[in-house]
Amino acid sequence: MTLAVMLQGTASDVGKSVLVAGLCRIFHQDGLRTAPFKSQNMALNSGITPDGKEMGRAQIFQAEAAGIAPDVRMNPILLKPTSDRQAQVVLMGQVATSMDAVSYHQYKPRLREQILAVYQSLAGEYEALVLEGAGSPAEINLRDRDIVNMGMAEMAQCPVILVADIDRGGVFAAIYGTLALLQPQERARVKGVIINKFRGDVALLRSGIEQIEALTGVPVLGVMPWLDVES
Repeated sequence: MTLAVMLQGTASDVGKSVLVAGLCRIFHQDGLRTAPFKSQNMALNSGITPDGKEMGRAQIFQAEAAGIAPDVRMNPILLKPTSDRQAQVVLMGQVATSMDAVSYHQYKPRLREQILAVYQSLAGEYEALVLEGAGSPAEINLRDRDIVNMGMAEMAQCPVILVADIDRGGVFAAIYGTLALLQPQERARVKGVIINKFRGDVALLRSGIEQIEALTGVPVLGVMPWLDVES
């Protein structure tokens, strides 16, 4: 059975991509055939696979961390914004169409079957999969058609680790608020929290960690230092 874990964030740019790459490297070093997976990525920064297909640059980096060649199955949907309301839709490495946000939101349920098939094909080849969400799982206006956060975790039937960015401030509010807005079955998937991008003496966080664990019932698994890297 394939080991799978998913990292989701309290917001965009909390450092999920780098942490996913780190887990890919650890599992690879432990001797597990490992691959990253992000069902949907929104980014202008894309890369080209060895077979000439387009996918998110973050997943290419994560594949390298896992010691494997990038494969479009690791990022089956890439959205490349062309304006504030429009994006080019790249499916399985090839440009499919352009859509506005409302049209794409209505179209997403039709992609679930394809996403699940792609995920299952990777699960059949690898011993460990490290999944990455996008934005926040607490976007309650998008919950009914979600294919990248808790919707993807449900498809994969995998546990979730929530990543929160302390560098931007308000980390405990972000953790508490995110967990409070999740449905009970979604919250049950969250097995722990990582506080990311910390600067200073971690001892100063101890009382806050104890309080947030008591309030939420979810353990803080670790505190990661701030690193000067591009995610």
